Amino acid sequence: MRNGPAAPQRHRCGCRAIVPPELLRRIAQNGTKPQREAALATLATDHSLRFARATAQLTGGPPRRLALVAAEFVPRRTVFDAGHREALPGTPVRAEGQRAGRDTEVNEAYDGLGATFAFFADVYDRNSIDDAGMPLDASVHYSVRYDNAFWNGRQMVFGDGDGEIFNRFTASLDVIGHELAHGITADEANLAYLGQAGALNESISDVFGSLVKQYRLGQAAAEADWLIGEGLFTRRVKGVALRSMKAPGTAFDDPVLGKDDQPATMAGYVHTTADNGGVHTNSGIPNHAFYLAAVALGGNAWDVAGHVWYETLRDRHLRPNATFRQFAALTVRNAAQSFGAAAERAVATAWQDVGIDTSARSRRVPGRTAGRAPARRGRRGIA
Repeated sequence: MRNGPAAPQRHRCGCRAIVPPELLRRIAQNGTKPQREAALATLATDHSLRFARATAQLTGGPPRRLALVAAEFVPRRTVFDAGHREALPGTPVRAEGQRAGRDTEVNEAYDGLGATFAFFADVYDRNSIDDAGMPLDASVHYSVRYDNAFWNGRQMVFGDGDGEIFNRFTASLDVIGHELAHGITADEANLAYLGQAGALNESISDVFGSLVKQYRLGQAAAEADWLIGEGLFTRRVKGVALRSMKAPGTAFDDPVLGKDDQPATMAGYVHTTADNGGVHTNSGIPNHAFYLAAVALGGNAWDVAGHVWYETLRDRHLRPNATFRQFAALTVRNAAQSFGAAAERAVATAWQDVGIDTSARSRRVPGRTAGRAPARRGRRGIA
């Protein structure tokens, strides 16, 4: 364990939460009194996160690292108990290498951090979030009946849920992978959390959150459930997850939550000012494109499709305000350069199927030859 916990900090920062604010508003409108109270308290807590996120974007976001620091490829995990308060990180309760205790949330957070680290190290030769061995910290038992989990720019934070609609947020491995992937996106591309760029930000986290789970389970693309947040809902909820990459719009249909409103194609694109321009809603479109590409390519989704998306995230031509079409164009180019014509066709067709034009004219990327080298593949023989 490191020399004592960091000084307690409030969570006002560029945070990314897994449960969309619109879903919490529906609970506040339609739920029972305890459900409404938990949802309203969560919304109040999350308000400061959204304010700080906007401030971070206006000031340019976190500084990019100038050079990689040599570090050993081993995780450095510490799990803290927030004690149902909102001062972070809380009391350290499990450090790297220590045995599991009796607290389920602590053990799940520890294991989820490790699974995410192993995935990015094994498959993409990436050493933690910053590719320089960044310690992985997580706080559990955050606030009271808190219906969310988030990455705050420094660490993971998990609520216990209200026990009526949401279970504990450490229970879903893809949620842990999703939130840590926000840190990688900020480190590599700093995509704005607004409009289509914000929906791409959310989608990239869904992609890698799902891949972390698939890798852990040893599932091929055709075998995976492609659900995000599977296991978060209690048995009272008529739904299977927060989102479905395979079939956006079908994850839940519940009297309290309403119906999943994610579109699968541009024909259903939602124009709204809510949720930073619908970042959790419209992410269904690039999510579905990735699913279609991964299934068309076959085998393990992390082998080809995942590498293409990772290389695109690292591409210097990916701008913070990227549109769906611009991101799609880069994925098609990277597929061609790294894997050849068959992969290029599969990726282009996937985007075409969701209504994104990736023709030669639309995917021009000025100065593409000066881009980054493709991601290193298979440091441990996994490709």
